[in-house]
Amino acid sequence: MEILDIPGYTRNEKRAIARQHLLPKQLEEHGIKTAQLDITDAALEAITDFYTREAGVRSLERQVASVIRGVAVKIAEGNAGPYKIDSADDLIPYLGQARFTSEVAERTEEVGVATGLAWTPVGGEILFIEATRMPGTGKLQLTGQLGDVMKESAQAALSFVRSKSRQLGIPEDFLDKSDIHIHIPAGAMPKDGPSAGVTMFTALFSMLKGIRVRHDVAMTGEITLRGRVLPVGGIKEKVLAAHRAGIKRILLPERNKPDLEEVPQEIRDTLEFIPVAKMEDVLQYALETPVVLGAEPVAAPAPSTN
Repeated sequence: MEILDIPGYTRNEKRAIARQHLLPKQLEEHGIKTAQLDITDAALEAITDFYTREAGVRSLERQVASVIRGVAVKIAEGNAGPYKIDSADDLIPYLGQARFTSEVAERTEEVGVATGLAWTPVGGEILFIEATRMPGTGKLQLTGQLGDVMKESAQAALSFVRSKSRQLGIPEDFLDKSDIHIHIPAGAMPKDGPSAGVTMFTALFSMLKGIRVRHDVAMTGEITLRGRVLPVGGIKEKVLAAHRAGIKRILLPERNKPDLEEVPQEIRDTLEFIPVAKMEDVLQYALETPVVLGAEPVAAPAPSTN
């Protein structure tokens, strides 16, 4: 048996599917005439953005059906309409408050937090990786229900930082009296894969140097102890997830550049793609403040005592 991978739909594709197929189907099933109900493209996009999180359109169809049922009830009660659903606010009486918001808008702009891109069987997702330092004996703690491969990526990122601490401008003894904790929220969801290595390195560097990561940047890539950034899979799905979340700049392995041809042109036109080959390259485009590599070590922020 051959397994076929079907990529997720873009935002525009979902809107077109809803307009041409889902909406007419649900109107017919509920006995509603098109003259009685007008759901605009803006409303369909609001349903996609705020009430669904999926690669396909099954949940989108359910939400559209819920809106139409609500209108059908009003018509049955004697309010013939016509009705117009034109915005996210118009959806609240039928679908309730928005279930999802922009992850980028939720992000707190603090040091030690970086945005990564992950692949899942139902499409791409963005994930936040947090790093912090506290008094201790040089231990590395990992939380967030991580798989073995992701744990190894965290170890590799820390080892690279330690081996290149002088070139990175970090005191060589930064672990002597400190523990480091790396956490990936949404702990109820298992996570694994090598593509978070670049993001873990960036979060570590941000925390140790006290420089924030740009809030509109997301990244993906496997890392090596020599500082190379290796290619990963699921580029199209990850790019679509970044676009949904409001990301503006994506850092990806240089060897993944050909995979961008699979991304629809309308999505590529709205994003900035920066191929990187070395982990040092990531720091030039991910951080708010430019980093000059090879500088003399500076004092790292003192570990928190909280």
